[in-house]
Amino acid sequence: MNSVIKGAGYVLVHTPDMVLHAGTTQTTEKIVNPDSEYLKELPNHIRSYEDVVAYMPNQTYIGNMTPEELAEHEQPWVGKNMENAQRYGKFGEIMPQDEFLVLMQVCDVFELVYLDKAFVSATKDKLAADPVIGEDIMAKVAEGIDGAEIKRLVDEEHAEPLYHMGNLVGCVKRAHDVDVNLSAHVMFENIACKASSVLALLHAVKAAGIDKADVEYVIDCAEEACGDMNQRGGGNFAKAAAEVAGLVNASGSDLRGFCAAPAHAMIEAASLVKAGSYKTVIVTAGGCTAKLGMNGKDHVKKGLPAIEDVLGGFAVVISANDGVNPEINLDMLGRHCVGTGSAPQNVIGSLVAAPLAKGGLKITDVDKFSPEMQNPDITKPAGAGDVPLANYKMIGALAVKNGELDKKELASFPAKHGLVGWAPTQGHIPSGAPYIGFAREDILAGKINRAMIIGKGSLFLGRMTNLFDGVSFTIQPNSGAQAEEGVSEEKVKGLIAKAMKEFAETLMADADAE
Repeated sequence: MNSVIKGAGYVLVHTPDMVLHAGTTQTTEKIVNPDSEYLKELPNHIRSYEDVVAYMPNQTYIGNMTPEELAEHEQPWVGKNMENAQRYGKFGEIMPQDEFLVLMQVCDVFELVYLDKAFVSATKDKLAADPVIGEDIMAKVAEGIDGAEIKRLVDEEHAEPLYHMGNLVGCVKRAHDVDVNLSAHVMFENIACKASSVLALLHAVKAAGIDKADVEYVIDCAEEACGDMNQRGGGNFAKAAAEVAGLVNASGSDLRGFCAAPAHAMIEAASLVKAGSYKTVIVTAGGCTAKLGMNGKDHVKKGLPAIEDVLGGFAVVISANDGVNPEINLDMLGRHCVGTGSAPQNVIGSLVAAPLAKGGLKITDVDKFSPEMQNPDITKPAGAGDVPLANYKMIGALAVKNGELDKKELASFPAKHGLVGWAPTQGHIPSGAPYIGFAREDILAGKINRAMIIGKGSLFLGRMTNLFDGVSFTIQPNSGAQAEEGVSEEKVKGLIAKAMKEFAETLMADADAE
């Protein structure tokens, strides 16, 4: 029986100071052109926490607005704040930077993250008020150290500074004097990724209504890598995050595949559950500080805020078939093989048309496709266009080519079978995953019958291959109850008993006749 999606958590973390000090666009600019006009102007384009919470794509990400409701508002959405916007949504929350810094300190188990005493004192009660942050996590909050010692660590010990509202409030120490894989900056990136994953895990467990002890395995599919000089990228983010989240019965491992990793991880998790290896698996991913302000130069040049000011995170709970929740159909998996090639038509054919053909389905039999769901507010000013719309146009064109869609219906295909983009450009975060929570709800409510999640990745970024990558899977209504009824042990026993009884009655009737 197919595995089911039992719930999902989606979180954002507003990190304005990290945009200025950690995003690679900014850190690189400080090296090559430290006196640039961009660096001078950028601080004037940083949004407030209130504006970030009220930003409609962010509200969509945490579930307070549906993609359909977002689509009703004219683009661009920046500057058109949602009224009565809330920090918490049905899927998760938008956490402010100060609380997140304390959560990062909680996630540090090697005494690398230090925060100012006064900052901790002023912030810890705010973090404690978060409904998913329990006493077990708050018990790990350290008192903090003097601000003067933090400045010394930054100035003399190569520690990575941590800022809030422009003020130095902490630092991340290097974990090794020589090993660049354990440098202060790498440790900062990894701990931020881990902390945002922990937050997503906590919300996913809450959304799924399960006990933490029910989780048996965790798969992390973010874009960071942890290890030392002897095994850079050895892992394991999954188990590290599960430890802090209190998933005491869970083991775990990391899966990496650039932007396609979430789709790969979902297929792996569904397969493990279907095989009976584990009953409950969570796929999780934290955010990527390097991508903060990635397109900042274009945004500032056009007078826009630095919209890439949030870390993203998500977690999806996959469990054994319960006869209720939507299934992941493992009989219709799309995959970009080595020999597929990188031509757009070949890519879409391998990820969309080919797997549907296995199930005797047409492209138009899928109600909603979720490929790369980047927010067009971010990508359009940077010259990348509307990424989701471009994908839908290609899928629709393939449907026309295959004779499954009339050419006159091509223009309406994106609105009917697609979604507007609302996810931050955090690499792996937009790649199909943002719609999984909505797809589950829409299928349970009978609004749609079938959704396809498409993950695509640029493997050439690692300089190991020029190949492109991609996988896809389909989510459908639960058919487990009916399937179980047809093959259950009790049903089989009953049929056998009935047959034996009828056979015995036949023998007796024959004997009487003789």
